Formats: sequence, structure tokens, C-alpha cells
Amino acid sequence: MKTLLSIGHGYSARALGRLLLPQGWRIIATTRSAEKAEMLRSEGLEALVWTGGELPLSEATHLLTSVAPDSSGDPVLSAQKKAIAAAQHLKWVGYLSTVGVYGDHDGGWVDEETPLTPGTARGKARVAAEAAWQELGLPLHIFRLAGIYGPGRGPFAKVRNGTARLIIKPGQVFSRIHVADIAQVLAASIAQPNPGRIYNLCDDAASPPEDVLAYAAELLGLPRPPEEPFDPATMTPMAASFYAENKRVRNDRIKDELGVQLRYPDYRAGLEAMLRSEA
Repeated sequence: MKTLLSIGHGYSARALGRLLLPQGWRIIATTRSAEKAEMLRSEGLEALVWTGGELPLSEATHLLTSVAPDSSGDPVLSAQKKAIAAAQHLKWVGYLSTVGVYGDHDGGWVDEETPLTPGTARGKARVAAEAAWQELGLPLHIFRLAGIYGPGRGPFAKVRNGTARLIIKPGQVFSRIHVADIAQVLAASIAQPNPGRIYNLCDDAASPPEDVLAYAAELLGLPRPPEEPFDPATMTPMAASFYAENKRVRNDRIKDELGVQLRYPDYRAGLEAMLRSEA
């Protein structure tokens, strides 16, 4: 039986699970929370509360890790590197990374061949984690994700409760990706593996962040949120770090090699679908 071991089974991995389960897959999902484990079991998964001990690698045919690195490196490899490296029976291994590995390009384009020049501590940690997984000799596929949005994770709540602000930084753009499109890219890669390949996951329309919030307000029939000039001193360090990098990300490879047709090629299509699903 095809069995996916999903380590750190979060938002994106759950979307993939919803595609694989109807196809007869067995999914073993790890989480650090007993409460979340119960929720995952209610979705038809085999949930395992994992805090660094032995993983059921021998039962898996495929492995996906969604765990972000910390200041000490990749937590999964820190705990189980030797065992994972020995799991040479795996047919496909996926690592969810981020487009933050490319660093700042002043609004210019990047693709999978662009040199990695991260400017943030998080980006540098991701580069190191990617390299650590690449060294294992497994059939690894790296997926560099843009900003993730989708049901339960989008701008509508902030617009509704009046906390949304349009942060204006001239020339700033972000790439983003709907979680349903992340899931279909992962499924396409599993269906036609190409070990060693790296894929950017983003939609077709890198856009200023204020445009997304403004369109969400328009869809809700609410006033345009107030504008504020970009000022790192008034922002959390995490929020300010996002604005420190400005680039447009190419996604040709997922289309040309995996045959993916994005369900939500821009934020407008994604937000409209989210609002319809709420109704």
C-alpha cells in the first residue's frame, strides 16, 4: 500500500492528504499536540504525537516533511538523521522550503536556478536545511513555497474586524500560492518523481500586499482599509523581515514539467473562491 509519512502535518500537508486519501493512500501524520492528533484521526489519518523519537520509516513508501528549521538546524534531522538516511526504500521524499532562500532582488525575477542569497536568519536556516536533506542520498524533491493562503488563512478576518492596514512601500511585491495549488503540485510530483528536482510554488501574479487587502475589502463590501507608510519601527520583527525582501518568482517548472494548471492563478481568483466557500 502507498503510505505517506508526513512529518509535521500542517496546513499544506493536510490539503495534500485530502487529495491522497480518496485514492486509497495510507497517511501516517506526526504532530506535537495530542489534541491535533485527535483532529487528524477524525480526518481518516493515522496520527502520531512525535517529539523526536523513532519514526515509522519502515512502513512508509513516501515521506514529506513540513518542519521548519530553528537556530539549531533541522529538528527532524537533528533527531533522526541516521535512520532517515538509511531509509533507502523510500520512493519519494518531499521537503517544504520557502522562496525566502533567494533573498532580496529589488523586485526582479528569480527561478529555481537563481543563486541562493538569503538576507534573513530564517532564509539562511532554510538554505542550510535544504543542503542537509540533499546530502542524505534520498529521492528528494524540494518545494520552495511563496506566501500561503487559503480557507481559514487569508485577509478577510482582518478586514472584517477592522485591524487591516495597507502598508505602503513603493515597488514592493510578494508572490503567494493557494494551498489547493500546493497540494496539486505535490501530488503531481509524487505521480511523476524526478529526484533532485527543485520547484517554486507560486501563482502567476506577484502583487503589492496592499492590493490584496484592498480587494478583500471590495469583495466584502467594506471600506478600503487605511493606508500607512512602511515603517519597520512600528512592525514586529517578523513582519518587517518580510518587507526586507522584494522579488518576483517564476513558476514555469511546475507547469512545464509537472503539467500543473493552477486553480487560482492570482489572488483575485483565490479570494473569490474563498468567499464563495464561506457562503
